[in-house]
Amino acid sequence: MKSMTGYGRGQSSLNGFQASCEISSVNRKQSEITVSLPRELESVETRVRNEVARCTARGRITVKILVQSEDAKTSARSHLNFRLAKVYAEGLKELAHELKIPAEITLDTLVRIPGVLQVQDSSEMAEKALPAIDASLQEALKGLVKMRTSEGQHLAKDLKARVSLMRKAVARVRKAAPGMVVKYRDALRQRILDAGLGLPSETDERLLKEVVYFADRSDISEELTRLESHFKQFDECALSEEPVGRTLDFLAQEINREINTIGSKSSESTITKEVVGLKAELEKFREQVQNLE
Repeated sequence: MKSMTGYGRGQSSLNGFQASCEISSVNRKQSEITVSLPRELESVETRVRNEVARCTARGRITVKILVQSEDAKTSARSHLNFRLAKVYAEGLKELAHELKIPAEITLDTLVRIPGVLQVQDSSEMAEKALPAIDASLQEALKGLVKMRTSEGQHLAKDLKARVSLMRKAVARVRKAAPGMVVKYRDALRQRILDAGLGLPSETDERLLKEVVYFADRSDISEELTRLESHFKQFDECALSEEPVGRTLDFLAQEINREINTIGSKSSESTITKEVVGLKAELEKFREQVQNLE
């Protein structure tokens, strides 16, 4: 089991580029991956997204990648040809002197001259920066998965405790269930006696029919069996290496359905009390499941 919340960070310096990557994830029913990259590196977004999707199943995941050249004079996107700019500047000054006109040479004038500001081809830069991006991404993903796994272990421990408590409650309900019919029969005989109609015998046909009808209507054996089956499914999920969040979410709904049915069928105070306890534990169970991948 893995949690959907986590954080990872990675850094790498390869092939003349430095890359840093941060990945954070929070809860979400489906998978939503947002990637932030420098504009000139947008061509690698699909590659990054696919790699993140390979390591995660669901959650809102945010990936931020920053890249810069290790050459301080070279930006991630472009660089200046200082030698060419100097030649042009000197030439323009000489031209101004020869023509005897004011020399107003500005930076804006120089960078507009072809070749002074050289824009690096984005696909070429992406190819060169890719090794650093990949390395930082893998390191960040490793940290993210490690944190999600650690959180998942704590969640699994709590969920197992909740299921254990529900199992014990279901065992108590199964033990108390047969007594419902006996108590109903005795209560029915007492009501007949209180009405002044005389105490019927335990073998009275009308009494037996009413008791049999009640027993059939209040039978919860199937619901108890299904609950035990759901608990076994949880045990299987707890051992699985695959994401189980969606499965356990559905399982919680099924458990809730069985508990509600037991509550509606039972009029026995002992069982009603157990149903209340089961619902309380199930609610805690469902809250924790919402955090699972």
